[in-house]
Amino acid sequence: MELEQLVHDMDAKSLLENLQLLIDQTHIIEAQYDGLRQTFNDVLESQSNALWIFDDQGALYLENSKAKNLVGLLTKVRLDKAQEYEVLFEKRSFWIAISHKADKIIVSATDITEQKRKESLATMGQMAAHLSHEIRNPIGSIALLTSSLLKRIDAVNKPTVFEIQKAIFRIERIIQATLMFSKGIEAKKSTFELAQLQQELERAVGYYSYSKEVRFDFAFPAIALQGDFELLLMVFSNFVFNAIDAIEACEREEGCVTIGYTDEELFHRFHIIDDGVMFEDISMLFEAFKSTKERGNGLGLVLSRDIIAAHEGAIEVLIEGQKGFALRLPKR
Repeated sequence: MELEQLVHDMDAKSLLENLQLLIDQTHIIEAQYDGLRQTFNDVLESQSNALWIFDDQGALYLENSKAKNLVGLLTKVRLDKAQEYEVLFEKRSFWIAISHKADKIIVSATDITEQKRKESLATMGQMAAHLSHEIRNPIGSIALLTSSLLKRIDAVNKPTVFEIQKAIFRIERIIQATLMFSKGIEAKKSTFELAQLQQELERAVGYYSYSKEVRFDFAFPAIALQGDFELLLMVFSNFVFNAIDAIEACEREEGCVTIGYTDEELFHRFHIIDDGVMFEDISMLFEAFKSTKERGNGLGLVLSRDIIAAHEGAIEVLIEGQKGFALRLPKR
């Protein structure tokens, strides 16, 4: 009644002014609401995890775009109580966190696949390092004994001892790679001639065991290089040994491993190519403890990548025209 009297007492002009003021205030409130809603949506979308918000009846109230891509994950989630647990979904691990706030239920799903992978690698690395320490001493003793035995036996038995030495060489490489993986890479740079690197690489190839006729074409230029000699020798050895294994796995009884060089403006570019079998899965090449080869521990290429990175260089996988790897090392 009072409102009707107030309206009755107002003249038309005053009424219109008040109505316009009310409309203006409504627009301001709507704009503020839209701004708050957009801010809320922006915050929701900025989250690294998937988020669902349900009402107290279990009906979906709100979700971000990450949640929309994981609809199937909800079939593994219970909304009846607050809880945290791990769920495996589509070969990925998710940490589910459920909380009840007022009349809303908030479900968060965080992808912890990479975190679990790193934790697993760390554990495997620690175990492998421990085993490598335990194996190193007896392997060293066997290596000394075979060297002594080689001087005493008849020539007809020497090939057998040579094969034992090759097997020891392979074990020593695995031990060295494992310990390096567990400790990390630290490059101690100095200047050395590439001819020296080629000489040591050829010696290492002589200790590597393979059954097919493999031709090696190492075209190292007569220049000096700035880097960690032992680490770079490991890199080139790893790539050459991988090339030999690729030839061993092919149907032909012979093959060729080539190392070429290109002088770029800022980098030394080396390419190591072979005519063996193609890569089975490129995504696994630099994955620790994963190998597509019968005789591989999955650390060679991982360490090679880390060593080249420690030299501020890069590795490129070659699959078109030529099959192998290209290494770039800075000239400075």
